[in-house]
Amino acid sequence: MTVLDIIAYTGIFVFALTGAFKARTFKMDIFGGVVVAFVSAYGGGTLRDLLIGIRPVNWINDNTAFILVFAGAVFTFFLKENVNRFKRTIFYTDAAGLGLFTAAGIEVAMRNGLNELYAVIMGVITATFGGLIADIFCNAVPNLFKRGELYATACAIGGFIYVALKHTAIPTNLNLTICVVLVMGIRIYSKRKRLMLPDI
Repeated sequence: MTVLDIIAYTGIFVFALTGAFKARTFKMDIFGGVVVAFVSAYGGGTLRDLLIGIRPVNWINDNTAFILVFAGAVFTFFLKENVNRFKRTIFYTDAAGLGLFTAAGIEVAMRNGLNELYAVIMGVITATFGGLIADIFCNAVPNLFKRGELYATACAIGGFIYVALKHTAIPTNLNLTICVVLVMGIRIYSKRKRLMLPDI
């Protein structure tokens, strides 16, 4: 298993947790939790694969990924904590998932022949669109569209730095790690300091 595989599978599990925690805050049953966990983990990567033309999409016949999603949902189901604590947990697991899926999405895109600009776009889609679909399922305003949230912006900054560092002597595995940490750091820091983009 490569470092890219580890990052992708970790991202799947983390976003599955995020989706399941989110479902719990909206008082869904275990089936609803699994569905929201599934779209959180797979939504962005599925859209990326469809746009690039990868067939079949990444999760088809991937039993490991399915088990990770199911495990994330079941773990959340058995964890008995109050809803307010889940909101903080959701934020940190989501930030981790953003970093993991940005790096994985860019690398998958570049390995399938996309240029650097569109690879970064695919990385942002991979990281953010699963959460967007999950928020829609939960009838909540997606984080992607909330004012005052450096969400996709954090992914884009980390992504552009990732492709820039590919032109240096930094090993790919280290570069992937830098991208993950950078996206997470920007997302968490911007939330704490209430950094935001200007209004249109």
